[in-house]
Amino acid sequence: MQIAAAALLLVAAVLTEHYSSLPTWQLLLIYLVPYLIVGYETLHEALEGLAHGEAFNEHLLMSVATIGALAIGFMPGAETEFPEAVFVMLFFQVGELFESYAEGRSRRSISHLMDIRPDQAHVVRNGKEVTVAPDTIVPGETIVVKSGEKIPLDGIVTSGSSTVNTVALTGESMPRQAAEGDEVLSGCVNLSGLLHIRVTKAFGDSTATKIIELVESAGEHKSRSERFISRFARIYTPVVVFAALALAVAPPLLAYIINNVSVGEAMSIFTLWLHRALIFLVVSCPCALVISVPLTFFGGIGRASRHGILIKGANYIDTLAKIKTVVFDKTGTLTQGHFAVTAVHPERYDEQHLLHLAAHVEHFSTHPIGAALREAFPEEATDGCQVTDVVETAGHGISARIGSDLVCVGNTKMMERIGAHWHDCHHSGTIIHVAINGEYAGHIVITDQPKADSQQAVSSLHELGVEKVVMLTGDRNETGRDIAQQLGIDEYHAELLPAEKVKHVESLLTSGTPDGKLAFVGDGINDAPVLARADVGIAMGAIGSDAAIEAADVVLMDDKPSKICTAIRLARRTLAIARQNVWFAIGVKLAVLILASIGLSTMWMAVFADVGVTVLAVLNAMRN
Repeated sequence: MQIAAAALLLVAAVLTEHYSSLPTWQLLLIYLVPYLIVGYETLHEALEGLAHGEAFNEHLLMSVATIGALAIGFMPGAETEFPEAVFVMLFFQVGELFESYAEGRSRRSISHLMDIRPDQAHVVRNGKEVTVAPDTIVPGETIVVKSGEKIPLDGIVTSGSSTVNTVALTGESMPRQAAEGDEVLSGCVNLSGLLHIRVTKAFGDSTATKIIELVESAGEHKSRSERFISRFARIYTPVVVFAALALAVAPPLLAYIINNVSVGEAMSIFTLWLHRALIFLVVSCPCALVISVPLTFFGGIGRASRHGILIKGANYIDTLAKIKTVVFDKTGTLTQGHFAVTAVHPERYDEQHLLHLAAHVEHFSTHPIGAALREAFPEEATDGCQVTDVVETAGHGISARIGSDLVCVGNTKMMERIGAHWHDCHHSGTIIHVAINGEYAGHIVITDQPKADSQQAVSSLHELGVEKVVMLTGDRNETGRDIAQQLGIDEYHAELLPAEKVKHVESLLTSGTPDGKLAFVGDGINDAPVLARADVGIAMGAIGSDAAIEAADVVLMDDKPSKICTAIRLARRTLAIARQNVWFAIGVKLAVLILASIGLSTMWMAVFADVGVTVLAVLNAMRN
């Protein structure tokens, strides 16, 4: 369409050059052909806006300006501006084309997420393998995933082994091993072997579906800049229309009333100021701002998704860019979260019996410490001991009756609560105390190591201008101090209950700088209250965790703390590009408007100030 209109515009220009004596109305007919071809959609949008009570938009501004340029040639003493009118509309459509291309490019930047969900799956039913739609498969059924296929549903490998590519979820190209008993997630690609997988989640609850829904809804949460631009455009556009009308009518009317000029002279003055008003309308069109700013934020969300960082909305990009305080949970966030028993110090019985009792008490616990105790004494699952009256006290530990004995396993708070005379341990790590029937029976040392890039993440945060890095943990003070010193953390607080973590975050929020924002980084399950209280909650290592995706504002799909630094850098880059576009557009438009008001600008300058600036702003937004 644009090419055809450009060709016809060239033909019209050649015809008018050879037949310069043609009447004005005939010239209009020649130029109306390319004008209507290229301007039909814009005119239609303007009429639709009028019909629906939403008249003041960029389509109306363009329509009024170009129709005015076509009509001005019929005014007394005015020159025709038919080529300019067609070219303005043509260039406006070229700008719309650039916008569509840029938006499509930004959408394609997150399209890899849309491709992670396959359209079919192979399921075993009645002993036969059949191909069905994934949404017809229910948890408990077994699916077969062949080499090169995407895993359609979350599940547990029941047979086979392979390497699995998780790049679509985590942004990491290094494949992971998957063998019998391992959890695998929808959206990953099976690279080598044949896998039989027992489905654990329905299609609608699978990781791939949750992620796609998250990305698709991200556009609903607009940034502060986008909200301002939307409100600005609603007020700005009608003001511009009435200002242009006043610019065209007021000077000739004042000249006629005050200077008592003739009607003919007043019409000549009107023609002059009408031309300036049309230029004013073209220049004032807010396309560059309305298009480029949302496009910049959308591109930022897409770019982050390629790094395995899911941002729930553009408003969180604003917050990420202003982070001055980062608060970390310890276990599973800064540390590996895989605890192991490294020492057993019994006061009564022997080491094996102490482990035996502790493992039984922690049998139903989902905490990593419970898993470490069960791994240290795996026989507890088959030795036939009866475990009853299990009571878990948040921030203290667990008690249970094993046979006739009441066994308490927990921290020093639990020991003090039951009156057991505990003593400290010189070993570094988490100390789990055990009491039997109220008498102290000894303690078990469990350790957890920092992740490989935790220290680098803390260092990079400081380099990015983050003023304070804080660690909150329910672990004992000595363990918290050791981890904080190893990683270079500014401040730590240990032996905290979940409610105490919230209080510390609230204290940091009130004591921070007015413009600085606070981010809390946790696993998104145990730390949901703190994630919700922070300015921005970041769930780390949340791959496959529904609770993490629900609780957090930003979801890092792997276990690397360094991704937080990546998220902050991307957010700051996005805001910088958005600001560049705003100031560039406003600056050029103001300059041309000033020139237009004193009669020094042309329609070609107005075209550049509108469509040219829009195209440049869109190209700049595409850098994100």
